[in-house]
Amino acid sequence: MPNKIEAEFQQQPLNIGISENERKQVCKGLSKLLADSYLLYLKTQNYHWNVTGNMFQSLHQIFETQYQDLSLAIDQIAERIRALGEFAPASFSLFHKMTSIKEDTGIPSAEEMIYNLVSGNETIVTTAREIVNICDEAEDDVTIDLIVQRMQKHEKNAWILRSMVPTRRGH
Repeated sequence: MPNKIEAEFQQQPLNIGISENERKQVCKGLSKLLADSYLLYLKTQNYHWNVTGNMFQSLHQIFETQYQDLSLAIDQIAERIRALGEFAPASFSLFHKMTSIKEDTGIPSAEEMIYNLVSGNETIVTTAREIVNICDEAEDDVTIDLIVQRMQKHEKNAWILRSMVPTRRGH
């Protein structure tokens, strides 16, 4: 049972210069980014385990590097949501409802894995761009910094992957 000082402290609103409504809007966007990142993490790790073919070694290593980076990013995004005073979504059912990234139903070819990961990385960049405007209005420079770093990483990942296969129309 908290003492009087602890109880009063727990009732004080978060005071970091961002209104409650703005924090909730930022966290809603970050939660979608978290869901997209988690699905891409699972997909990338799946591909790391299951890739076959002539490009096995290079793809196995690239996928490992990318899923390890995503693992760290997921933690950073979730911790930012918590720092803003909200709880981070943390279940497959919530992620499935929020994500724009499609799950695989089987094991695609190595080339299809690459195309799928390009699409997933681009989806995350698109999601991140939507959140930047919300953060800018809230003057949430810390979240903007996190998001810009993620956008840079995902744009580079998409470029690296795209460079490994023939270009499809529309990509």
